[in-house]
Amino acid sequence: MATTGLPPELDADIDRVTEALAMITPRWHVKIMVALGGPPLRYSDLASRLPYLRPGQLHPKLQTLCHAGLVLRTEHTARHVTYEITDRGATLLAILPEIASWAERHLEPSTRPITAVEQVEDGLALLARRHATAALWALKARGAASGTSLAATVMPDHHPSAIYPTLRQLREDGLVHLAATRHRYQLSIAGGSLGPVFSAVSAWSAGKPANAAHHTLWGRARPAVPASTRAPRHSRQAAPTTLPPTRWRHRELFSHPTATALAASLPAGNPHR
Repeated sequence: MATTGLPPELDADIDRVTEALAMITPRWHVKIMVALGGPPLRYSDLASRLPYLRPGQLHPKLQTLCHAGLVLRTEHTARHVTYEITDRGATLLAILPEIASWAERHLEPSTRPITAVEQVEDGLALLARRHATAALWALKARGAASGTSLAATVMPDHHPSAIYPTLRQLREDGLVHLAATRHRYQLSIAGGSLGPVFSAVSAWSAGKPANAAHHTLWGRARPAVPASTRAPRHSRQAAPTTLPPTRWRHRELFSHPTATALAASLPAGNPHR
């Protein structure tokens, strides 16, 4: 359970959002969930849609997603087992375009075409860092704060110096910068534009409709972003795409060609940047 110096309702919110991000950030989790966005699949059929996973990688990932309540394993007979996305997982898939959209606007451009699923992975790689959610929440609430003040808010049970690795990483990721007043930190344009993402994830983690969410702290604002303010990309993938209201075809879902068709819930991105 998160323990910060913020009000109890925000502390609980941070804990839920952090847990939700941790469910989908591990490598391949988003791709597995999107691949299961259609009818139930046998293990072999699912594996054929994820050919870049090495033998032995898919099964533990499925176990983790099943344990999290995002994927359902159904044993029809001893030799007939299927996997499908749960209702809870499907509602989570529906908010992933918010993350992809934020990454499109705020992460630096890629030198190659990239899928919207990779967009989501890039955004998650920044947002799910340890203590990142609490630090961003604190800065949103405070506007600007010194490192010592943030340490007392974000990590009240730690030595004040423990906050600085988190702040350095957030600055490198382009989510936080030093304000005009020396040694006071505040959200960058990219960090301040996380409202739609955090509002949606917060609503999902609390069991509320994400599309009706208006977060008391983050709101729903979507400020325009000059190209010069885009955050540097430090995740394992390259950069973004736009998100027109269409549905994935399987060859668009992944960055390699495959033969099987798939209609999933996450819309495709424009590969041209």
